[in-house]
Amino acid sequence: MLKKIFVLIRKIIVSCFILYSFNLLVSPLSINIPINYYSVAILTLFEFPGLLSLVIIFLVAL
Repeated sequence: MLKKIFVLIRKIIVSCFILYSFNLLVSPLSINIPINYYSVAILTLFEFPGLLSLVIIFLVAL
């Protein structure tokens, strides 16, 4: 049980770093996905497809 909690915490931290690095890489394109509970949860649950869906949602909202 404790191992599953540590895996979840590690995935959350990695998701935050992925969002931060993505924002740094695409900042010249004016694409900035906010790092909040919802975006981190989507990225934690769905990983790379979640990141793609966040980018698509951001681009549609423009």
